[in-house]
Amino acid sequence: MFGYDIGISGGVTSMDDFLEEFFPVVYERKHKAKEDNYCKYDNQGLQLFTSSLYLAALVSSFVASKVCTKHGRRLTMQAASVFFLIGVVLNAAARNIAMLIIGRILLGVGVGFANQAVPLFLSEIAPVHIRGALNILFQLDVTIGIFVANIVNYFVSNIHPWGWRLALGLAGVPATMLCLGSMVIAETPTSLIEREQLMEGLAMLKKIRGTDNVNAEYEEILHACEMARQVKRPFRNLMKRSSRPQLVIAIAMQVFQQFTGINAIMFYAPVLFQTIGFKNDASLLSAVITGIVNVLSTVVSVVLVDKLGRRFLLLEACGQMLITQSTNELEHGVAVWVVVLVCLFVSSFAWSWGPLGWLIPSETFPLATRTAGYAFAVSSNMLFTFVIAQAFLSMMCHLRAGIFFFFAAWIVVMGLFVIFLLPETKNVPIDEMSERVWKRHWFWKRFMDEEEQDKKDSV
Repeated sequence: MFGYDIGISGGVTSMDDFLEEFFPVVYERKHKAKEDNYCKYDNQGLQLFTSSLYLAALVSSFVASKVCTKHGRRLTMQAASVFFLIGVVLNAAARNIAMLIIGRILLGVGVGFANQAVPLFLSEIAPVHIRGALNILFQLDVTIGIFVANIVNYFVSNIHPWGWRLALGLAGVPATMLCLGSMVIAETPTSLIEREQLMEGLAMLKKIRGTDNVNAEYEEILHACEMARQVKRPFRNLMKRSSRPQLVIAIAMQVFQQFTGINAIMFYAPVLFQTIGFKNDASLLSAVITGIVNVLSTVVSVVLVDKLGRRFLLLEACGQMLITQSTNELEHGVAVWVVVLVCLFVSSFAWSWGPLGWLIPSETFPLATRTAGYAFAVSSNMLFTFVIAQAFLSMMCHLRAGIFFFFAAWIVVMGLFVIFLLPETKNVPIDEMSERVWKRHWFWKRFMDEEEQDKKDSV
């Protein structure tokens, strides 16, 4: 659902029928004005169509955090699908820009709710030895959504004049799948126990583990829930120094994920490829190719994340992305090489910063601040996705190929962050992170030492 929406907006905003109806100025500039290729899509209204979703997701993620804690992960997913379905109807039936933007805002609320609930759901039901792989299935489905959207864009671009309506309307398919699926799946044992449904939580834990021998894990969850219940204001608790390591890393992972430049490339891929000289069909086909690379590379992450660890994949990707970003000019003669570089860039992101940007925040917070902390992670992601979505086409107009040097500089910063500040969380049970990760890290342990001192002082 999320991936389809990332992929579909870039294709739709490159379709002439859509531009002619809602953004005639851009349409005129694209076809009739003798204007620099880099600047022909520079329009704040057009960028708002894409970016409004992420602004809505930012705000709604904090509401979703409360819903997730009080009513469970499952109901939060159901709410996400309802918001999304209403947004799809408004977009597909849009008669003016207002309907388009309101529809996108409702889609954003759906994304905010889903992105809050799904990674937490996966981390809480997963056995520890495959938690990374299982959680990355979230990102794998995002990439599949982008790929499907790219294929839809390619085929509907020649259906005039309503192909763009079909493209936006088909977003209802994954939303319906989420709605029906969320009625069938079980609630997580952690969420049930957190809401004092102890017997149901124990029964569910036995069911998903396939054994009655779950007492140790049940006691861990019960203890974590009792500690969490003592925290009356989880958002205020996040501001304590002892919560600083998880909060800083959760927010930094989301900021860095966006400043790789990935979403700028993914949701504007058709526009980007048109800019360097491809015709409309060829640009959409090139986006399909990058979509295939995205999916296959995410599968690599599923296979390797619990074997090689989080840090190895992140650092390898920094090197690969840095090389692919460092190109000089986007001239027509090297257009094919640009597609190759984009594919290499997408592949490195897809097995590293893409899935791990969601995995690491979902597994590092203690239960007392888990939903609140993850709300900060989701909202940070959506804030910076909004910034990139709103600014990319204007940045491309002014910086030209230099925009990729801007992203390359950020990749250097990201690599240094991983080397010095990001601990390895492979094979560490989710409720033992504090003892086994944060209190042993050369930098973050000073914050955890203060937590122990606070406890002694209160006694």
